Order: sequence, then structure tokens, then C-alpha cells
Amino acid sequence: MKFLVIGDVIGRTGRRAVKEVLPSLKEKLNIDFVVLNGENLAHGNGITKSTFEEILSAGVDVVTSGNHTYDKKEVFEIIDDERILRPANLPPLAKGKGFNLYQKNGKNVAVINLMGRVFMGLPLDCPFRTFDSIHQIIKDKADYIIVDFHAEATSEKQAFGYYVDGKATLVFGTHTHVQTSDERFLPQNTAYISDVGLTGAYDSVIGVKKEQVIEKFITGMPIKYEPEEGRYIFQALFLDTQHNVLKRIQIKEGEDNEL
Repeated sequence: MKFLVIGDVIGRTGRRAVKEVLPSLKEKLNIDFVVLNGENLAHGNGITKSTFEEILSAGVDVVTSGNHTYDKKEVFEIIDDERILRPANLPPLAKGKGFNLYQKNGKNVAVINLMGRVFMGLPLDCPFRTFDSIHQIIKDKADYIIVDFHAEATSEKQAFGYYVDGKATLVFGTHTHVQTSDERFLPQNTAYISDVGLTGAYDSVIGVKKEQVIEKFITGMPIKYEPEEGRYIFQALFLDTQHNVLKRIQIKEGEDNEL
């Protein structure tokens, strides 16, 4: 089976990138299943019904999230949709689901959304133990298990990857908006990358207006960040389980991009 996971999509520019790149990419690579981290879809923070539907119409199967899941109140209109996930290790009464099973091409694909605890500042259960609990539920039902590990610290992401090696099909990190070059198959064949990266404005500071970020660093004053506009970068990871192919994808608007 062929999977594509797409890094944090930031605002209007990121959504435009997905709509322009994904349909042709799916056709070219014969992609079966697409997971996208969408916690920044709506003006850089949170998800709304319209942005969720816009991204699904481009060919996305599942939208995962992270610490910005509930930033827009409109998310509660869609949080029970099976195609959107929030981190499974949030407190038990948090709205939404942290994992689900999806049928595609005669196979059962489990997608699990987890969040790291290092530097995140949220009341989170242990993501390692949370995975264990979910794995007990799905291991006999799922043909493939995909995990979005939304975390700040690379060490925590790597530790988690090795912890679930041989149990998960793919572990991909999100949150930092910077694509790492450490994609690999772990010893027991779990595909792994520390961070898939950013889908949004290329000439930006992790997707937002660079002038605002610079001003905050210089003045120390609180600044409300806004997503940058302009040409996009589309970052993702492709996995072909049949042929053991794992490949980072980076497409910049207006440039010749080789896959």
C-alpha cells in the first residue's frame, strides 16, 4: 500500500499548496491513503468546518492535529467526524477521537494521533502507554498502523519511534514545521521521520510573517502572528510498503521539482 503524510499545513497558502499539488501527486505515485496534519489550517491556528472540507476535497483521507486542535470554536462542529483526529493522550473527556480505523482498497488502516510531553505545557497522559492501550484494541484488526507524533523534542520523537518499532507501520513527527532528513526504516521495519515539515509559505518563519517574529525577538513584546502569503512549499513523506520505499517530498512553487 502507498501512503502520503503531509506536514503541518499553515493557513490559506498551505491549503492552496495542497489543492494544487496533491491531486497530481496522488496520480503520479498511485497513492492509496493520505494523512495530513491540519491543526493550523484556519489562519494558522485551529480548524474550521470550511477549511476541513476544503482539504478533504483535495484528496485527503484523514486530518490529524495537535496543541492547536481547539483554537477555533468552529472545530466543535466537525470534531466528531471520523476523518478528524485529536491527540489520543489528551484528558479522557476531551472532545473528539484520538484514533480510528479506516477501510481503503480492502485493507484496514489505523491512524493514531499522539502528542509529546516535552516542552508542550499541556496536561497529557504518557504517549508511550497510550499507544500501548490503543495497540491492544486495534492490533488484530489493522493491516497498517500510522502514527502522527506531534511533539517538540526530537529525542522524544526518536525514542517513541524505537518504542513502537515493529508495531507501527509508520511514525511521522509533526509540530516543528521544519522537515528533517532522518527518514529511515527502523530495525523492525517501522518507517520513521522526526518531522515531515511545513506546507505553507516558503519565505516565512515556520509559516508565519517573518517581520512579526523578528519584532517579537527584538522587542520581547507579545505579537499576534499571522500566516505568511506568497509562494508555497509542500513537504510530505511517501511510503510504499510493498517495495519498502520511503522518500521525503519537497515541492516549491515556481521551481522545477524532481520526485
